[in-house]
Order: sequence, then structure tokens, then C-alpha cells
Amino acid sequence: MNRRSLLALPALLLAGRAAAQGADRLPVVASFSVLGDMTARIGGDRIALRTIAGPDVDAHGFQPRPSDAVALRGARLVVRNGLGFDAWIDRLLRSAGPSGTVVTATDGITPRSMAAHQHDHGGAGRRHQHSVGPRQVPDPHAWQDLRHGQSYVRAIAAALIAADPAGEATYRRNAEAYLARLADLDAWVRAQVATVPEARRRVVTSHDAFGYFGAAYGITFLAPQGISTESEPSAAQVARLIRLIREQSITAAFLENMTNPATLRRVAQEAGIAVGGRLYADALSPPDGPAPSYEAMFRHNVGLLVPAMQGGAR
Repeated sequence: MNRRSLLALPALLLAGRAAAQGADRLPVVASFSVLGDMTARIGGDRIALRTIAGPDVDAHGFQPRPSDAVALRGARLVVRNGLGFDAWIDRLLRSAGPSGTVVTATDGITPRSMAAHQHDHGGAGRRHQHSVGPRQVPDPHAWQDLRHGQSYVRAIAAALIAADPAGEATYRRNAEAYLARLADLDAWVRAQVATVPEARRRVVTSHDAFGYFGAAYGITFLAPQGISTESEPSAAQVARLIRLIREQSITAAFLENMTNPATLRRVAQEAGIAVGGRLYADALSPPDGPAPSYEAMFRHNVGLLVPAMQGGAR
């Protein structure tokens, strides 16, 4: 072997070792960015993760690509939200025919309900459905309550252990550390919201994705749009919201990263309030944004919400 070959040998060995390690990792697919972040925190270096609807991608009306079906086909574990949020993945799973396990992160959570006329997550290819009856549908945004987020973590960790028993110690260690951080974060959110008088804990957002957040932390969220980002509010809904803002002296209004800002800006202008910034609800931000992780999303959102609610009467 010549000198050049000897010098190249360490690099070749490292490359071969990296390839072998990659091949040994558990192939996992997550449906959207919040689940992808959670799964990455628990799985660490033992998994090879693909997140289908990534940062700043609207999972409500997502259109899967052929490469997504290929990824599902090779996955040993698929993590989805359920409750109709990522219904498109059910169709993709049927067509891809994966041999791995599918875990639904919301299993075991009692969902909030909402009147069917307010939303229907049909996923890609189906628009907002309206109904005049009293039928109720589940609100899928359960991760907006950090206690439910901890339930997600337990479900994902259990699924990873079942799929890769050899990694049980790693998954348990990572999940326990993550659960402790989320418990601390939940306490911090409650302490921050407690600095706002109860009468001022009212917020207008561009679509109704914060029902669980509001129920958990004592905030009333109002929105001109229903739960689905595919729906459009009626003129009567918009007029009613403007009237509420004026009557209740609401000072906090926010856009969300997955919605068209036009309606909320019109509402804010007619009600005489300013739009205070951009909240993250259905998707995380890219790595260089303000909400690149589940934990960062809560800190960012609370950091905007609390000062705005403290704004005082107009």
C-alpha cells in the first residue's frame, strides 16, 4: 500500500463507520414538525428521522410527495398526531403499505370538542365543511397543553422502545429528562400568565388553534377563522369579533405562522388595535427562527402573549 493510500485510510474507516452507524439507526417518520422535534429529543442518535411536514409547513392541507411514500414504506415506526389533524397520512399509509408500527400521539388524551360547523380537517383535497347541526368534532391541537405534550412524549418513548428494545435505556433516559423540562416549562407558563389580571386574559388570533392552551392556562382565545387553516370566516363572524374586541377592550391580537394575515389585519384595523406579532401553533419555525423546537415555541408564544395582555385598557 502506497503512502497516499495509508493517509486516506483513516478517513475511509471513519466514513465506513458512519455509514454503518446510519444503517443501524431505527428509521422513523413523523407527520409534522412538532412531532418530529419530540421524536428527535427522545430518539437521539439511535434513530434516523424524517419529518414529512417540516418547519413552517401547513399540515392541515399538506400534499404528500412520492418521496414521502417511499420513506413511510421503509419506516419501522411512524408517529402521527391523530384527531384528524394529519388525516392525509392515513391515505399515504394505505398507499405506501408500511411494515412498521404506527403510533398515534394523542391516544389516551380526552380531546376537546368543537361544533362541526367551525371546522372539519379533511386534509389535502377537501375544503372546509359546514354543517348546521350540533355535531361535535375533536380539536386536534392537544400539544398546546404541555401536560398533553408530556403524554405525547410517553407515547412516543413507549413506541420507540417497542420498535428498538436494545435502545430502551437511551429512550427512557432521554424521555425522563425531556419530561422534567416540560414540567418545568409548564410551571413557568402558569407563573407568567398569573402576572396578567384575569379580566385581561383575552387574545385574538388568526385561527382557532389555541383551545387547549387557553383551557390549560386560563386564557380566552377568539378567532375570525375556525380550527382549520383552510376555512374562511363569514362577514357575520368577523363583525361579531370586532364588536367583542371593542366591548371587552381586548389589546392582544396575533397572527399565526400558518394563516393568511389579511382577515386578522382587517379585524384589528376596524377594532382599533395593533397586531402584536406572530405566534407558532401548527408548525415550528426553521432552525434560525424564534420557535425551532416545541419548548422554544412555548417560550416564544408566552413571551409575546403576556406583555400584550398586560397592555391595559385602551
